[in-house]
Amino acid sequence: MPQINTNIILNALPAFIILAIIESIVLTMEHRNPETKKNIMASLGLGIVFVFCSFFTKGFLLLVYSWLFQFRFIHIEHYDWWIWALCFLGEDFSYYWYHRACHSIRILWATHLVHHSSETYNFFASFRQSWFGNINGSFIFWVWMPLAGFTPEMILYAKSISTIYQFFIHTETVKKLPRWIEFIFNTPSHHRVHHSSDAEYLDKNHGGSLIIFDRMFGTYKEETFAPHYGLTKKLDSYNPVYITFSEWINIAKDLRTIKSLKNLFLCFFGSPGWRPNQSLVKQIHRQNKSIENRVRA
Repeated sequence: MPQINTNIILNALPAFIILAIIESIVLTMEHRNPETKKNIMASLGLGIVFVFCSFFTKGFLLLVYSWLFQFRFIHIEHYDWWIWALCFLGEDFSYYWYHRACHSIRILWATHLVHHSSETYNFFASFRQSWFGNINGSFIFWVWMPLAGFTPEMILYAKSISTIYQFFIHTETVKKLPRWIEFIFNTPSHHRVHHSSDAEYLDKNHGGSLIIFDRMFGTYKEETFAPHYGLTKKLDSYNPVYITFSEWINIAKDLRTIKSLKNLFLCFFGSPGWRPNQSLVKQIHRQNKSIENRVRA
């Protein structure tokens, strides 16, 4: 098998930054959703530290997947185009379930909310990545792939291609694409829905490069009105460190009031809106009230 360059994201970074600056200038000139300097600096700060951390987290993934690859139950001898196609499809399938879990399990949401923290939607928003996402249990959703015979390099390459693709869907400058593209692929329109804090759009369109798994598993939602972006509960901070650890701070506070093993479990593995000493009805009411206030704003 030929050697694979798994550092393609680093090679793409200059293009990402240039395109983000051009888009920001164009939006400002057209008076459409202009970025503030504080928001841009927050996004860049989160992105720069993410790149630095990825040197270590990527090594961790290589170690885990390489160890699992020894126990593969399928031995692939010829890496033809259809093997690569299966690899990309399998990676997107894994990403869908991981991404969906991030919106359902608090400990995963604690890292993923970083990506949803921007109240504007553009290329700069795509720089908001979790520093510790790769070591916060996300790798579990891909462990089947090395066991199925896909090499660690293939998996990381497919993940990198997906990440590069997803950069380009973080924009409002592209409205709707041809129907067949909108049906198969994740597009700016689909992903705008995902980043919305509106009640009608919450927890929809979890796909990476494709939208077909959302259609298959009932989480697809078409964009029918302009979304509001950001979290249902504002962070009111541009500090990258606070944005990264805000939910972990909430978890630490909740741990001090927990008195049962059940609540200890739910503190980490309950829904993102879970709080101790509250009935489920109160939690839902609180979340809905937050959403209503956000929509009215």
